[in-house]
Amino acid sequence: MTGYYLIIGISMLFSWIVSSRLKSKFEYYSKVHLRNGMSGKEVAEKMLRDNGITDVQVVSVPGHLSDHYNPENKTVNLSEAVYMQRNAAAAAVAAHECGHAVQHAVGYSMLQLRSKMVPIVNISSNLLQFVLFAGIAIMAATRSIDNPNGNTTVLAIGVILFAVTTLFAFITLPVEYDASNRALQWLKSTGTVTAEEYEGAEDSLKWAARTYVVAALGSLAQLLYFASMLLGNRR
Repeated sequence: MTGYYLIIGISMLFSWIVSSRLKSKFEYYSKVHLRNGMSGKEVAEKMLRDNGITDVQVVSVPGHLSDHYNPENKTVNLSEAVYMQRNAAAAAVAAHECGHAVQHAVGYSMLQLRSKMVPIVNISSNLLQFVLFAGIAIMAATRSIDNPNGNTTVLAIGVILFAVTTLFAFITLPVEYDASNRALQWLKSTGTVTAEEYEGAEDSLKWAARTYVVAALGSLAQLLYFASMLLGNRR
């Protein structure tokens, strides 16, 4: 299991580096105040209107960087800071979440696929760790001269569950990048932000997207580790 803990350690290190960089970027661009004086809430509402979306509500939710779009009740949920503040970072986040609302409205295929996978992923995530480590324990306990590999059935199920969550992580990438592209295109084409403010919004969203990349690669590395353990014992 040394290899597994090494993968976890490296993944956590890269996640911390990117998250720290993201935090510092948002703190920096939070000081770049919008010349138009619009709050995150007002930016979000304008982007929704400009895209002909009238059935989505913009609401404030507690937490830091807890912003998200909920397709079930059609709400753009902005953290308190983003909802109230009037800076490049808030505009970037608000527009990005509205990008998801636009995806929903136009039937963006990757968002639809991601939404359909949510129930399966929730089940997989809840069972994953238990099944994987139970599978490893059973495999070790059932090894014998006649069966040197042991029983790998439970471990195989665990690998399949992990594959589902990893696939979900990679499907999330185009969804997030597309939402950012929609947000940036709208911010630029409508003149909602100045050139300087646009650069701040673009840089903020770039680092936000990298958190998803790190998560996906970390998940893939762990999946490959358990898959190699399974395949190695089946040879």
